[in-house]
Amino acid sequence: MRPIRVDFGTNETYGRDHILMRHSGGAPQIMKTGQHRAEPATRKPGKLFGYARVSTTDQDLALQREALKLAGVGVIFEEKASGTKRDGRTELQKVLSVLGEGDALVVTRLDRLGRSMRDLANIAHEIEQAGAHLKVIEQSVDTSTAAGRAFYGMLAVFAAFETDVRRERQLEGIAMAKRQGVYKGGKARLDRQRVKTLSESGLGPATIARELGISRSSVYRLLEEGAARRN
Repeated sequence: MRPIRVDFGTNETYGRDHILMRHSGGAPQIMKTGQHRAEPATRKPGKLFGYARVSTTDQDLALQREALKLAGVGVIFEEKASGTKRDGRTELQKVLSVLGEGDALVVTRLDRLGRSMRDLANIAHEIEQAGAHLKVIEQSVDTSTAAGRAFYGMLAVFAAFETDVRRERQLEGIAMAKRQGVYKGGKARLDRQRVKTLSESGLGPATIARELGISRSSVYRLLEEGAARRN
């Protein structure tokens, strides 16, 4: 749109404080000097919801929690569950269900959401359907932009690839250990009842740890959990 010259007649049909504006292919429009065309209202920003996840109960969520708080997140959904599948991840489902128009789901890394290509694609679709978007702190992803959505797609491919490579290497290592006769299987699960029994018999945490072949920190944690349940 550009201004065009206006020749004022004696009757001054147009005031001297008016400018005639012409659109290409459209009828001229009159605007007063200093008058600006109204800009469309910007969408009001929504809320920030955080999601933090670790794979096992022995891992700590403190670092993710701190990073999310520094990013301005007030409400954080946390859980300890595997990222290779969505089954049983109740906190993830909760945060997805509360997202609304303009909200953002914030995670520290993309693999906190999941490691399956299909799951990551489905999660992205659910976020978009809610009118929300995703922010990934460490990898600088923001799916509210076209570039962010494209980057998300690439990272999802890499996350799934990394999981596949890790699984292949694990299987190769197990196969080699079996051939060499040194494969002992996975780590034994912590026996809470055994720890409790040994503690009640008068043994200290260090002795229990040696007896069961586990760390003292695990013994202390199991004893604290048992005491908390009794209270």
